[in-house]
Amino acid sequence: MSRQEKYADPNPVVGFVIGRFFRRLRAVLAELDPHSVLDAGCGEGEMLRRDVLPASVQPVCLDLRPASLAEVAASRRVCASVMSLPFADRMFDVVMGLEVLEHLDDPGTAVREMARVARRAVVVSVPFEPYFRIGNVLRGKHLGILGNHPEHVQHWNLRTFPAFLSGRVAEVRTVEAFPWIIACCRPNQL
Repeated sequence: MSRQEKYADPNPVVGFVIGRFFRRLRAVLAELDPHSVLDAGCGEGEMLRRDVLPASVQPVCLDLRPASLAEVAASRRVCASVMSLPFADRMFDVVMGLEVLEHLDDPGTAVREMARVARRAVVVSVPFEPYFRIGNVLRGKHLGILGNHPEHVQHWNLRTFPAFLSGRVAEVRTVEAFPWIIACCRPNQL
């Protein structure tokens, strides 16, 4: 299954929740008013297609997969891992990791790296469990593994996700974007 498949799903409910996710993300980013952004784990660039950033902000898009980066319409693409970001400390106003952490065996290292290169905020999102899985079951997806996406190795909810983040960043504010959770975090000072 393509990572992009859900964005093209003709189901109106899926379209509604995805649209709401990007509206909530756009609002979070508007509050932050960034001048520089790193999209860490950008995938095929859905964030760019959804125009969540002001037109004046040209993000750096980073992904581990060259094939994903080939689809990204950005002027600056970097092929690297979120586990070891090739950037200086505090290089970006905002660092985003959208639908990345649930795929990682060691998401704590990725959060620490994102916080290291962020000046003002780290914005991350993850599926809101168990509701994300329930939604998959209702749509007939991944039934053999009870709705769990085969690439998801981490699972969080509104209690466990802030607790996970709190030891890695200075401050966490969550935004419910059912069936996802968005967290806007202030990085620790170096």
